[in-house]
Amino acid sequence: MELTTDNERNLGAQPIAQIMLELGLKPHDLVANSAEHLTHKMVSRACKGRWLTPNVQAKLLKALIKATGKTYALAELFTYAAPKSKKIAEKPAPAPAAGDADAAPPAPR
Repeated sequence: MELTTDNERNLGAQPIAQIMLELGLKPHDLVANSAEHLTHKMVSRACKGRWLTPNVQAKLLKALIKATGKTYALAELFTYAAPKSKKIAEKPAPAPAAGDADAAPPAPR
């Protein structure tokens, strides 16, 4: 397991902090609007630029969308998020392997 330094995890102020400031939102507004487990500390860490897992980033994204009624992409909230918008939906079914064109679709679970 590789150890990381604090500099690798502290990424500077993030755009989510500016968005919340412009809209007059407090960390509690996101916590209150989250349907998932989201803490004030998670929101505070996001604004300060502390590295967050993709799961926590997605929770913050969902809470911000619910609190504002606007649509955002992860790349708009975090400078270290993937450049493409992460869709919050079910994963698509895997495509059949090459040569399995005649194979039956997978059975439902």
